[in-house]
Amino acid sequence: MPGNRVTGSCLCGEVSYAIKDNLGIFQYCNCSRCRKFTGSAFSSNLLVAPGDFEWLKGEDSIGRYELAEAKHFATCFCKKCGSSLPWLAQTGKTVVVPAGTLDSDPQIKPIQNVYCASRAVWYQDPAELPSYDELPIKK
Repeated sequence: MPGNRVTGSCLCGEVSYAIKDNLGIFQYCNCSRCRKFTGSAFSSNLLVAPGDFEWLKGEDSIGRYELAEAKHFATCFCKKCGSSLPWLAQTGKTVVVPAGTLDSDPQIKPIQNVYCASRAVWYQDPAELPSYDELPIKK
């Protein structure tokens, strides 16, 4: 989607970023590392070229963690609020942007699930569960 620009930020607003031009690939990752980092069944990430990504503010408030044995995986987070933040893969070829940190609709949707062989044994497809607009009140 050339010409598009989307911004994102952490929960406290200390750190913000922009993706310009090509928003890349949008995918769900089911690997155990993403589950540990997000605390969820899978991560929702955009994979963006480093040249299409820029930090707008707060770079000094970003923490980074790398697994020595990982080829690609790392994590970044806001040192103030702990929110997930985009991270440059250890290869330096891709910026992984947690979709939940976007400030607006990127106008693209996920196109694939990856590492499904690692999917959590307790995973349940959200479409198969009851849905509520707000937290249901039990009486």
